[in-house]
Amino acid sequence: MQVYGNDGYNVNIEPITQEGFDKLTEEFKYLKDIVKPQVNIEKQEAAAQGDRSENAEYHAAKEKLRHIDKRLFFLNNHIQKSKIIDPSVLSNERVHFGSTVTLLNLETNDNEVYTICGVLESEPEIGLISIHAPLAKLMLGRVVEEEFYINLAHGKKEYEIEKIEYLPIFELKQNIRTVDDYGYF
Repeated sequence: MQVYGNDGYNVNIEPITQEGFDKLTEEFKYLKDIVKPQVNIEKQEAAAQGDRSENAEYHAAKEKLRHIDKRLFFLNNHIQKSKIIDPSVLSNERVHFGSTVTLLNLETNDNEVYTICGVLESEPEIGLISIHAPLAKLMLGRVVEEEFYINLAHGKKEYEIEKIEYLPIFELKQNIRTVDDYGYF
């Protein structure tokens, strides 16, 4: 049985763009095929030095392997849940995964722009918000000129949707992880 959340997305899947999925699998393969074997060699070499109880290099390598395995488990879980969605082929009549939405803050008359993306693609500080974010959930399915509000700790914010468009998420991102970032252990 598939279970759907209030936003209509299956709660057992994680929407992601093709680029996001490619980065996810790239990191998984790099850690599994390159970093983990290197750390295993470090551990074996440290173990060969003798007494393991006081061998700092051995314990450090074991700790690195624990971190790598945790990250591999996390990435694998995300890969298994991922559903690749190409937002460029979806209609911009309603807000959906991949939409870039220009909101008018009805209290300040200022515009705010948000793009709804996958969890691992999000950068909230620049407006790339996860599909699971409360604001994203409130926007999903809405149309231009529709008004809505969100309750925040310091009060209610009211918005009107001014524009819905598609802008490629990876052209908006500022923090794109590379191979140099995968070996942080």
